[in-house]
Amino acid sequence: MAGLDKTTPIPTAITLHSKSRILEVVFSGDRKFSLPFEFLRVYSPSAEVRGHGAGQEVLQVGKRDVDITGLEPVGNYAVRPTFSDGHDSGLYSWDYLYMLGECQDEMWQEYLERLEDAGASRDPALAPPPAPKGGCASHKH
Repeated sequence: MAGLDKTTPIPTAITLHSKSRILEVVFSGDRKFSLPFEFLRVYSPSAEVRGHGAGQEVLQVGKRDVDITGLEPVGNYAVRPTFSDGHDSGLYSWDYLYMLGECQDEMWQEYLERLEDAGASRDPALAPPPAPKGGCASHKH
């Protein structure tokens, strides 16, 4: 979701709250969202999480305690967070961040239901070990 939809407000402030694990994004028009690090991680726009098409999404488990250790601007349209679990391939465009803020409650509920259906957990200690990395050569992680 790179790019910038002309109808999406532009962020006026982005604040990383490490202690509470919240990324606060304020958009023009005084629209403010508080996005938990875990939420951002499990809904990363990267191919590693989303796959290359519908039905190829990879359920993210054990991410309750994930931190954002770095936040890098990408042009004038996105940020790239680095998560404490090493994930750093997601580009969060302003469009995508705004959509996450608008749809957060529904998306979070959907995630919790998917975890339950899979018998998986948000807790790192209860999550299965990660699958070996591999896949297509264009997505080295």
